[in-house]
Amino acid sequence: MTDRTTSARPAGRPRSQEADLAILTAALDVLIEQGARHTSIEQVARRAGVTRATVYRRFADKTALLVRALEWANHDHDPAFTGWRDIDHMLDEWATHLAVPRNRRLLRRVYGARDDYPELTTTYRQVNRGRRAAMVHELLLRTHESGCFPASADLDAVQEALSGAVLNHLGTHPDDESATEIKAYFLRIASQLGWRPAGAED
Repeated sequence: MTDRTTSARPAGRPRSQEADLAILTAALDVLIEQGARHTSIEQVARRAGVTRATVYRRFADKTALLVRALEWANHDHDPAFTGWRDIDHMLDEWATHLAVPRNRRLLRRVYGARDDYPELTTTYRQVNRGRRAAMVHELLLRTHESGCFPASADLDAVQEALSGAVLNHLGTHPDDESATEIKAYFLRIASQLGWRPAGAED
């Protein structure tokens, strides 16, 4: 006798992955273009080519949608990535990322929404800075142990200063700077924090 409980189809239709992708892409685009305050479910639905009801079936409100879009925006980060070879390698990656105007605008939109939509900043920190911040700290420890930072260096302060340098660059430098120019900026900051590349002369 056939066991119908194991062969029964699950209730309801599976959600369309195409619609999911279109909605998240549209939400991120509108957020970058207009900011969180001026983003609406209606705009996202229109951009995605779906109905408002389709969006609301997936997300309770605009904040939930934008939070998920930020989480999704980091889906291309390699889960196998375990850190950088050295400070130069890390700053090279940072500069490459910040040389893309879209990445810069997204960061400004997220931090600009801190007062009205604090969930966005919290989400960004959790998904983009949680694991990576730990890897930055581990790299700073290794760098310090190798003698490339002064023995008295406060590594927590160094990490805060490097993070602050990113935000400063977003707010005070033009979006058309090249990765080479951005990296040179980071190298100046790191040098003032006491970093010296391995083998460099004093």
